[in-house]
Amino acid sequence: MPTQEHEYLIELVRNRPSLVATLLAGTGVCVPTFDEARLGNTDFTDCTPTEYRADSVVLLCKEGTPVSAVVLEVQREPDTRKRWSWPVYLSTLRARTKCPVLLLVFCEDSRTARRCAEPIEMGHPRWVLHPIVIGPDGIPSVIDLGWAVDQPELATVSAIVHGQSEAGLRNILTLFEALGQLPEEFGEYSDLVLSCLPDFMLDTVIRELRMAMATDHPRSAVVRAWLAEGRAKGIAEGKAEGKAEGKAEGKAEGRAEGRAEGEAKAVLLILEARDIPLPDEARARILACTDLDTLESWVRKAATAKSADELFL
Repeated sequence: MPTQEHEYLIELVRNRPSLVATLLAGTGVCVPTFDEARLGNTDFTDCTPTEYRADSVVLLCKEGTPVSAVVLEVQREPDTRKRWSWPVYLSTLRARTKCPVLLLVFCEDSRTARRCAEPIEMGHPRWVLHPIVIGPDGIPSVIDLGWAVDQPELATVSAIVHGQSEAGLRNILTLFEALGQLPEEFGEYSDLVLSCLPDFMLDTVIRELRMAMATDHPRSAVVRAWLAEGRAKGIAEGKAEGKAEGKAEGKAEGRAEGRAEGEAKAVLLILEARDIPLPDEARARILACTDLDTLESWVRKAATAKSADELFL
């Protein structure tokens, strides 16, 4: 899990490299047919002392051979130095892979996107690099549940980008509902989203999740809501503590505590839904536990255990 919010897109691409092909297609770029997308070497340093390193590189391959290579850069603000390093990335990657190359730049605001999209004159006649830039307006609004289940990484980007205001609340809730239908390992995407939301949106998400608990949701979605609510609380408290103390570790500590609280509540909820008696001693032990690995083990066991004692075997 990344600790800095601006790294979320790089983390999602690490998990599913084909996400860059989806983003490129959304800009109108003709992406070649491929049967595999894999991460490439991001280091473009050659024999010179200057270091050149991209945020991410993805190789689109067909039958094991690269048919296109994509350099992904995340820009939080304009940086004139990139106008010199981006051409180096592309030329080095092209020589290394012996295939066409593309530059995809993701920007968190429209002003930075406009600056990064400016053509780069290379000096050679008719040789001009036009970066492919995606700003907030270029990220699709994923509010269809089927789409979110099929493309959870894209849905996560959508929830983060559009969830900066209450108008994007539906994007966030669609993602959480999709996570309830996906394997447990995708649960970390809720952490990515929650850690990137402004404080007022965290409060809104907590309120909506509590409302969802009062309705007749599928059991998996209810458990996911408990987990997400606990994480949201922890992240919100961690942000507040970090601001008060001026320490980055306050946020991380709060997020971990919130996730542990959410996992413990999920265990209790599953047992309650299955009508498994829970002695006070066992309940206290579950709520006092802060080890995430242990709690996640109890969540899995709670789905099939015939008694509370089986959790602790």
